[in-house]
Order: sequence, then C-alpha cells, then structure tokens
Amino acid sequence: MSTLKEKAAKGLLWGSVSNGLQQLLNLVIGIFLARRLSQSDYGMIGMITIFVALGASLQEGGFIAALNKRKNATYNDYNAVFWTSLGVGVVFYLLLFACAPLIANFYKQPQLTSLTRYVALSFVISSLSTAPRAYLFTHLMVRETSIMTITALAVSGIVAITMAFMGMSYWSIATQNIVYIIIIATLSYHFARWRPSMRVNFTPIKEMIGFSSRLLITNIFTIINTHVFSVILGKLYTAPDVGNYTQANKWNTMGSSLISNMMYGIAQPVFIRVDDDRARQKAILRKMLRFTALVAFPLMLGLALVAKEFIVILITERWLESARLMQLLCVAGAFAPISYLFSNLVISRGHSSWHMWATIGQCLAGLIFALIFANYGIHVMVAAYVMVSVLWTGVWLWLAHRETRLNFWEFARDISPYLLLSVALCVMAHFIANGIGNIYLRFTAKVLLVGVPYVVILWLLGSIILHEGIEMLRDKFRRQNHP
Repeated sequence: MSTLKEKAAKGLLWGSVSNGLQQLLNLVIGIFLARRLSQSDYGMIGMITIFVALGASLQEGGFIAALNKRKNATYNDYNAVFWTSLGVGVVFYLLLFACAPLIANFYKQPQLTSLTRYVALSFVISSLSTAPRAYLFTHLMVRETSIMTITALAVSGIVAITMAFMGMSYWSIATQNIVYIIIIATLSYHFARWRPSMRVNFTPIKEMIGFSSRLLITNIFTIINTHVFSVILGKLYTAPDVGNYTQANKWNTMGSSLISNMMYGIAQPVFIRVDDDRARQKAILRKMLRFTALVAFPLMLGLALVAKEFIVILITERWLESARLMQLLCVAGAFAPISYLFSNLVISRGHSSWHMWATIGQCLAGLIFALIFANYGIHVMVAAYVMVSVLWTGVWLWLAHRETRLNFWEFARDISPYLLLSVALCVMAHFIANGIGNIYLRFTAKVLLVGVPYVVILWLLGSIILHEGIEMLRDKFRRQNHP
C-alpha cells in the first residue's frame, strides 16, 4: 500500500500534468472563441455568471468537503448526499427559471431570460454527480479525476468552437458549460463505480449539515467576491465592458487556478490524514507553501508583464482593453493560491466557521471598495479590489498560525526568495525588452528573461523545493521507461 508521502507526490504529479493540459486546452479553446465572438457575447454570459455559480454552489452544498471530513464515510453517507444534492438542484433550477425575467429587467437585456433558463439546466445535471465526485476526491483518485476533467474540457471546447463558427454567439459559451458538466457527471460514475439507491436515510445529512452549511455560506460569499464586478459593470456600464473584464479575469483565473487546482486534489486530504500531528502538519504546510510560491509568483507576475503582447497575439488588438485589466488582476492572482492553501488547512482542521467568516469579510471588504471607487472608472475599481485581495492573505495567515503556529517571519522566509526574485526579473525584463518593436520577439524576450534566470538562479542557490520537484519528475520518468 502506498504511503501518504507517495500518494501526495503522485497526486501532485498528476495534478501538475492535468492542470498543465487543462490550461493548454483552455488556452486553445479561449483563442478560437475570443477571435470569433464579441465583447458583448462574453458580456451576456458574464452578467449571469454569478447566478449560475451560486446555483452550482447551492446544489453541491459543501458536502464533498463534509464527506472528506468523515474519515470512514459509508455508502449511506454518499447516497444521502446524492438525493439531497439532486433535490436542491431541481428546486434552485425552478427558482431561477421563474426569476429569469427579473434578471433580464435588471440588466435591461431581454435576451437574458431564455439564456438564464438554458444555462440553469446545469444545476440539475451537476447535482447528479456530487456523490461520485466526492468519492473520487476523498479517495485521492487524482489520476481518474484528471482524465475525466481533460476529456470533458476537450469535448465541450470542440462543441463550443463549432457553434461559434456557425454564428451562434453567446449560446456557444453556454452550451460549452452544459456539455462539460454532462461529461463530468457521466465519467464520475464510471471511475467511482458508485451508484445511488432508492433506499435512503438522511441521518448523515443532519450530522454533516453544520460543517457543510458553513462551507456553503463561504462558497456563496466567495462567488459574490469573484463575480461582483460583472454585476456592477453590467448595471453601471455596458455589455462590452463586462466582456472585457470577463476576458481579463478568465486568463488571470486560468493562471492562478493552475496552482490552486494542483493543490486542491491533494492538500486537504493530506492535511486530514496528519490531523493529529501538528508538527508534521506544519512541516507539510511549509513545504506546500514554498512549492506554491515557487510556481505562483513567476507565473502570475510574468503573465502581468506580457499581458498586452499575450492578448494581442492570441485574440487580436480589439481585446487590448482587457489586457490592462488583466495586469491588475494578475497581482491578486499571484497571492490567490497561497490564500487557497491556507483555507484548505483551516477546513481540514474542522474550522469551517473560521473559513466562512474570513471569506465573508474579504467579500464585504472587496464589495465596499468596489462601490466606493466605481465612479472613478473600472481600472481604479479593480486596483482597489486587488489591494484588498493581497492584504487579506494576512488574515488567512493568521488563521493558519492559530492551528500550526506558523508565524509571519516563517511565512515571509518561505515566500520572499521567490517573490523578490520574480519581481526583480520582471522589472529587468520590462526595461530590457520594451524597446523591441516586433511584438513576437518582445513577448519571447520577456518570457526568456524571466523564466531562464529564475530557474538557473534558484538551482545555483540550491533551492530544495526546486531540486525535489525536478527529482520527482525524473523518478517518474525513469519508472515509466523502466517498469
């Protein structure tokens, strides 16, 4: 039987490969769609994204994390979650179906009535897979989850691109989401080998509801915090403005989620398994923190550096406004995986109420600053949001400190080498490469001027986490070629 360390290493490896492939697919799909669709098309989807995300969160109900917290979850536990999730999904679909005209009136976009009702079908479909997805998650089946996700992303992307070239505008993006969820639901049953039963006992729901409800409230405020700009922009500005912000946030999220999703498949289950050993949990946290900083800072700050070239090369100059927003968002994106890691620790320790109040606080602070600066223009408003997001990392650190005694100086010592080196290299690359006229050469120069020195300097300085990561990849390659 694999040890916890082996499972964690295998999970991180599969998570890294999977997320790399996912981001590559998202990149290709995003290029085709952005070149074919308009800012208004993305704006229409952006206006209702918050309602769709809220519905998805409500039907999941925090039960995946709650089942993971139950170290010996039974079949009846999963079965109870299945029927509860399905019931909530159906109820929320009917509610949003009825409220669709009100949403359309709020934005003064009549087309949103039919679009909202169509997209809301995803609630019911997704609710069917909550239990088997929870099974895959709690059993650290990262390989199966990776295959499932990549397949769903590829097929749904092909469908969306085909519809876009047929002139079906924003309906192609809406259909992409539904097809993705259908494939995820189907394959989750295939890999989990789990089936629901009509004989259901809802007692486990009563036992999990305290923990899961706090996670649910947390998720709701996280969604509000993430999508509040789309609502404000849709009300105060125009659909193209929402589209530009949606496009910028999409590329930023792709970058930060590359690291966060890598952690998601392994961090919380590993923290759970060493729950009784605080010293070991702190050691694992610090190693994951260094790994996160190693990847997050050069990736996200580098993405901010090349944002204009990146956007123009991939999806043409008509999206240049989104590049300016993307530069701001990438700063917050650099710290997002660190906050995410700390939040996983807090949840694994059973403190869903701490997690809930911290998320609510961040959401309210972001919303207040957004409304205060809304009249000063979209760039000032987004900059204020970024400032709140970065500073709120300190709140998550404080919560992690309460559980592991990780203090600020240890935190700073773990992340500062990667942060300072990334900032220095990005500044250097900006001044050296900005005079290059050819956009392709300028983009390439910036990437090389950050990426190559970053790896070389850390290697020469003897970065343990870099050496361990490279050695892990080498061992995996050797095992595959010499079974």
